[in-house]
Amino acid sequence: MYFLGIDTSNYTTSVALYSENGEVLQQKKLLPVKEGEIGLRQSDAVFHHTSQLHEIYADLIKKINPAEIKAVGASVKPRPLEGSYMPCFNVGANTAKVISATLNIPFYEFSHQEGHIAAAIYSAKAERLFNERFIAFHVSGGTTEALLCEPYDFGFKLDIVANTLDLNAGQAIDRTGVMLGLEFPCGKELEALALKYDGELKVKKPTLKGGNCCLSGIENICKSLYKNNSSKEYISAYCLKYIENTLCEMTDKLLDKYGSLPLIYAGGVMSNSIIKESFKTKYNAYFASPEYSADNAAGVAYLTYRKAVYDKPAD
Repeated sequence: MYFLGIDTSNYTTSVALYSENGEVLQQKKLLPVKEGEIGLRQSDAVFHHTSQLHEIYADLIKKINPAEIKAVGASVKPRPLEGSYMPCFNVGANTAKVISATLNIPFYEFSHQEGHIAAAIYSAKAERLFNERFIAFHVSGGTTEALLCEPYDFGFKLDIVANTLDLNAGQAIDRTGVMLGLEFPCGKELEALALKYDGELKVKKPTLKGGNCCLSGIENICKSLYKNNSSKEYISAYCLKYIENTLCEMTDKLLDKYGSLPLIYAGGVMSNSIIKESFKTKYNAYFASPEYSADNAAGVAYLTYRKAVYDKPAD
């Protein structure tokens, strides 16, 4: 049996199949962004998803017998909160509803954020977290949040306990990268430049208000460094180290408040090897592998499986 997940975020069109033996098959494609730009308007994102979703779905479905699909799920909104909405998720949700009606199989709704956390749990082989209280960081171009997670409805209930008050970490990385002439999204290229720098880094102390962070400062610092002809390698290393220090301070404050809970880090920014290795050493935290850190439908497919298999009426 297979369980289909669809995610149409503001960065990536993604489809995935979770099999009952725990294997994931997935296809995804980045949305095209013009050179020098740092994102897409929602109308453009909807257009590109509509243009490419059928192609990657066709590529994926060739690998199995469609009759083996027992349920389909989709990200229908960014966060599991009332009023959370982005038009781009309608493309995946409506496609999933068509598949559900055609195959006469259940359709389940999830949020993009739940999918990210579930993908990280799957990738890290940390299924036990579905039965425990834990703290998850979702750090990407669209989100920089820490969430207190508790078991709920074969998934988890999420409460935001810390977040950015201005810029998201991924936005800071992409704006710095575009300034340096890198291709959007800039995370991989910025990391590659940072890894080439082996000199000293004296990074300013992060700006926190309570447990929340402010990241607009790092954009201004990087602009100043660029104007003063600092090397691309130094600017990249500085940007990532500042974000690492910010997330570290947020984590410490949350552990002080909630106790020694398990930690999991999800989202595209957390695929960065520099931050990842530092946090693994310091916190013994769980991380997704890169293909499950960036936007993907694997977590949605995994949640669809859990909902379909475990949420059965009693005899």
